[in-house]
Amino acid sequence: MQVVAIVISLAVSVVAVALFARAGAALVSVVNLGKPVFGRRDAKGQRWRTMLAETLGHTRMLAWTAVGIAHWFVFIAFGALFFTLVTAYGQLFDARFALPVIGHWFVYEWLAEAISWLGALSILGLTAYRLLHRPSADGRASRFFGSRMWQAYYVEATILAIVVCVLLLRGLEYALEDDPSRFHYPMTFFIGQAFTGGSTSALENTVFAVAMIKILVSMAWFVVLARNLTMGVAWHRFTVWPNIWFRRKADGRPALGDLQPIMVGGAPLDFDTVEDLDENAALGVGKVEDFSWKGLLDFTTCTECGRCQSQCPAWNTDKPLSPKLLVMGLREHAYAKAPYLKATEDDRATLPEAAAQEAERPLIGDEASYGVIDPDVLWSCTTCGACVEQCPVDIEHVDHIVDMRRYQVLVESSFPAELNALFRGLESKGNPWNMSPTTRMDWAKGLDFEVKQVGTDVADLSEVEWLFWVGCAGAYEDRAKKTTQAVAQLLHMAGVDFAVLGNGETCTGDPARRAGNEFVFSMLATQNAETLTEARATKVVATCAHCFNTLKNEYAQVGVELEVVHHTQLLNRLVRDGRLTPVAPVNGSSAGRTITYHDPCYLGRHNQVYSPPRELLQIIPGATYAEMPRNSERSFCCGAGGARMWMEEKIGERINTNRTTEAIETGADAIAVGCPFCKVMLADGLTAKQAAGEARDDVEVLDVAQLLLASVQRAGSNGATGAEPDGADPESVTATTDVGAGAGATPTEAAASDASNNPTPEPDHPAARARDQATGEASVDDR
Repeated sequence: MQVVAIVISLAVSVVAVALFARAGAALVSVVNLGKPVFGRRDAKGQRWRTMLAETLGHTRMLAWTAVGIAHWFVFIAFGALFFTLVTAYGQLFDARFALPVIGHWFVYEWLAEAISWLGALSILGLTAYRLLHRPSADGRASRFFGSRMWQAYYVEATILAIVVCVLLLRGLEYALEDDPSRFHYPMTFFIGQAFTGGSTSALENTVFAVAMIKILVSMAWFVVLARNLTMGVAWHRFTVWPNIWFRRKADGRPALGDLQPIMVGGAPLDFDTVEDLDENAALGVGKVEDFSWKGLLDFTTCTECGRCQSQCPAWNTDKPLSPKLLVMGLREHAYAKAPYLKATEDDRATLPEAAAQEAERPLIGDEASYGVIDPDVLWSCTTCGACVEQCPVDIEHVDHIVDMRRYQVLVESSFPAELNALFRGLESKGNPWNMSPTTRMDWAKGLDFEVKQVGTDVADLSEVEWLFWVGCAGAYEDRAKKTTQAVAQLLHMAGVDFAVLGNGETCTGDPARRAGNEFVFSMLATQNAETLTEARATKVVATCAHCFNTLKNEYAQVGVELEVVHHTQLLNRLVRDGRLTPVAPVNGSSAGRTITYHDPCYLGRHNQVYSPPRELLQIIPGATYAEMPRNSERSFCCGAGGARMWMEEKIGERINTNRTTEAIETGADAIAVGCPFCKVMLADGLTAKQAAGEARDDVEVLDVAQLLLASVQRAGSNGATGAEPDGADPESVTATTDVGAGAGATPTEAAASDASNNPTPEPDHPAARARDQATGEASVDDR
């Protein structure tokens, strides 16, 4: 038996390791087909700390606590029990073999047994969880829908078989000892007792057999991986380390907030030299090889766990987009096309027909065109970031989706027809509603105080504390105007000195950028950068979560560094400083109702602002706060992000309806929001529910500022009960290091550099043609 075990084990091991090594090299060669990537090697020490925290500490896995704990024990078992594999090879030659140096050190033996048992129990728990939530039982509600279940079951069976072999071998070691001690076998002695009484020869042969089985199971795992390069549920054990290390943000934050600019040659596209671009330069991603190597590593690392899918608003409303299935499709296509990409022109003719067909597939195309990603999948994304927030291996789904949109808009001119009006309005009027720029200050009509404007009432922003960024919705959309007015009134009541840009303000460019139109975004951002620099802007408060995110995270790309806060953060600080004081409601007051809060994606997930709006709502006297089941990091999108605000929802349930239903079911009288996009979407959803008799007529959608204003106004004619405006401590609102409960950033001394005009590409250049096709022939009337 011993000879057979040695020959079979060693022969299989040599073949398996050779196949696995060759497969690893093939995997690296596929990843290397991607384009260069910019800024992934900075802050090396921080990257190492982040990687170790996320892998060894399972910080992101533990967001799903029970599953995360079980996975951690399996993860530890997978690595720690490597020494038991070495022991198994030794036991082929000597049934009583023990590792050199470690030998029978009781600490090692106790840990090996404990890890084996915990690993076995954990893998059984994970397998049971997968079986209970299998797609055949839960359908689309299963986060494993679309995952290749056999691969997961195989991996789980492999781990279970290995730990069982470890425990059996420990029991056999006990039985082989002349005078065994339970001290060295605290959790396997009873297994050994079952073998006690057998002959030494029989026990040794059993050790040889079990050691061989353990080795064969381990080597079979290597062979299966070698034959399945897209088996992410197994390969991620190796690829997750570099994928986390090379993440976009070294400090451990997910790839949310800002979007990366279009990359050409591993560096951001310089619009000053856009006319010098090679005609074949990819503006975005039009082929799988246009993704960066980090993108291809993302696809390779996907474990098919489905956490992203379970949180996706599109998938949860019966749309075709699943972030998981999107990544899986791109992975399969990349590895199927790789032989063609790696072959020379002469060798391509000899490739199998399947490889040539794969190379001809359009990256974006419907079923009729044999596309890899259906257009409905690509354009269903709201860029809410739930997928990125949930992914335990740091895949950057939103970046990849926007890159594909960029190519479709700028090169293919293939995008939803509704976006034509959006692009025209942004380019010609500076706002997505295509309304006259000269009416931007209409929202201030009727206020009982004067709103200062830069260039009219103040020379520049150095004369005031804050620039109040109104935003397009806040200036033009009737429901959002009420929020703008409420914030202005509250700031005035608290004695905060602020000014607005008035007609000098234009759209930040967020809708254009998320829709893939980087040219229009650049035009708007450059225009705003010039205005902000000339106005000497340093500190900005914004009511729109999208404006807040773009100004805070993306305008540094156009040379403007700003300290940006959301209005709920600033208002929260003013209340804590006593400059605004809510008072108890009178009978029948609308402020004494039950309130629930909807987290705007671009305030919450993208910028981690969760506490300030809740604190404001919870301190309104007489109001009862009710949290929705899906909240904070797991909040559900309103459906407006990613330029979806201007696209019709034609597939499945409307996202805003789904979210409105959840809000209504809390029994709330008021649905509080912190973003005008959310306000529009939830108000529309509420109106539909009320028309259908599914919601009370007295339920309202209100901004947090409106609810606060209703309470503060009861305090007296001027609404302020703390220090008088003239006597207010200016540091109380300028020291934004503690604005909001979750704030802690040091104020940035803005030193905005002069920004040059964004040059328009030459008319005959492909970039210019792409821009013109994307935006249409825009009118400049009323500009």
